[in-house]
Amino acid sequence: MSDLTDEELVRQYRSGSEGAFNTLVLRYQEKVYWVARRFSNNHDNADEITQEVFCKMYESLKNFRGDSSLYTWLYRIAVNVSLNFLRRQKVRDFFRIDEMFDVEAPEGESPDRVVERDEQRALIEQAVATLPKKQKAVFLMRYYEEMPYEEIAKILKTSVGGLKANYFHAIRKVGEYIRNAHGPH
Repeated sequence: MSDLTDEELVRQYRSGSEGAFNTLVLRYQEKVYWVARRFSNNHDNADEITQEVFCKMYESLKNFRGDSSLYTWLYRIAVNVSLNFLRRQKVRDFFRIDEMFDVEAPEGESPDRVVERDEQRALIEQAVATLPKKQKAVFLMRYYEEMPYEEIAKILKTSVGGLKANYFHAIRKVGEYIRNAHGPH
């Protein structure tokens, strides 16, 4: 069943095949988990979010219209569930940039350089935590997921122009935060 397209699996699910749904879960489980993990920065929270995403998918798949790809639709659900989870948990720091970088120090790197790099990562993490939630979401999807603006627009149900503005402002705010933290030397 894993060689079937998403569309074929959706049709089979609508005809009563639980196996088709399970195949879709297996196909997208890891991707959804990593979306949730980047938002929550916590394995247990990401697991909880992932489970909720697939529960929502199970409830809504019969109404999926196919206006976008199944993954785009599922990604939109994952982002919305993640944001709602964070709102409920009142989590301010919704992702950590240090997970995006190689945490191993290059061979022979000086301890001073390791400390400096770790301080820089922490500073970037703090800067991103200050962004408004929509700018954080756009920043995450554009910068780290390298998604095209058109795909982000479908997920967040907004205009490409608005997304570009949000991304520009997010980059500017992160830069200002870092410059202000370093202050005049």
